[in-house]
Formats: sequence, C-alpha cells, structure tokens
Amino acid sequence: MRYVFHCFGHENIRAKHPKTIEFTKDAHLTPRGDCIIGVGADFDLHSVKRLSGRIRITVEVNGLQDTFWASVNPDFEDDHELVFRKSGFRSKRTLGVKLNKGADGLNRDIVRLMRDPKTKMKVILECVGKGKKRPGDGGLKPRRRTL
Repeated sequence: MRYVFHCFGHENIRAKHPKTIEFTKDAHLTPRGDCIIGVGADFDLHSVKRLSGRIRITVEVNGLQDTFWASVNPDFEDDHELVFRKSGFRSKRTLGVKLNKGADGLNRDIVRLMRDPKTKMKVILECVGKGKKRPGDGGLKPRRRTL
C-alpha cells in the first residue's frame, strides 16, 4: 500500500529531536516542538490506518528527498498528529515505532527549506514488509552484520 499526504513549513521548524519525527495538522508551532518537520498536514486517519508492517517514509521538498523507516503501531488512532519513535513506545498518536533515525538525522537542506511557511512537503508512506528486516540489511540483526 502507498499513501501520500502534504504538509507545510513553519519558521519554528528545527528538527533537532534525536528520537522522534512528527507531522501535525496544527498551523502553529512553538520552538519547543523540535521533532515536528511539517505543519498543516492533510492526512486522513482512515487511510493511514490501512498501513501495516514495516513502512518507508519518504519526504520530498523542492526536488530534495530523504527517507526513513518504521514499524506501524496497529493501535494508532490520532486524527491530528503522526508521531514516529525510535523506541518501541506505543500510544494512540504513535504511528511508527523502531524508527531508524530521529528528526536530527534528516537532510538539513530540507529542514532549512521547511522553515519557510510557503514550502510544501510531500510525504509518501509505503508498506515494505512485515517488519522483520529493513531494506539493505539482509535481515541480519545489527550485531551480526559484517563489513
């Protein structure tokens, strides 16, 4: 399954949180929201709830892209925010757990562009598997990978 939604920039976007990434439908953002990378999101709860297993999240802004992966939380129920966490913590507003990077790991050129409220971000959510392996890792646990 593939689902696309859009969101916009805000002057307070910092994307400095090491453990989470968030999209919100709110139009306003304070500097404390350091995990938020897009405001005014137009996602549909029922469409998002159709996602399952491991997902790839691709963000596109003015020809630039960045990608991250997470496992879907089947208990997600929030119609206002999409939160992705590196930890396994699940709440009604957590769409993804076991995130491979936090907001601080996103392409900084994209983050700079998203500080402009006129900038529009395209977000693509795609199911890529059942959650056992991440693309490119051969299914091995990190401690067993060889170089």
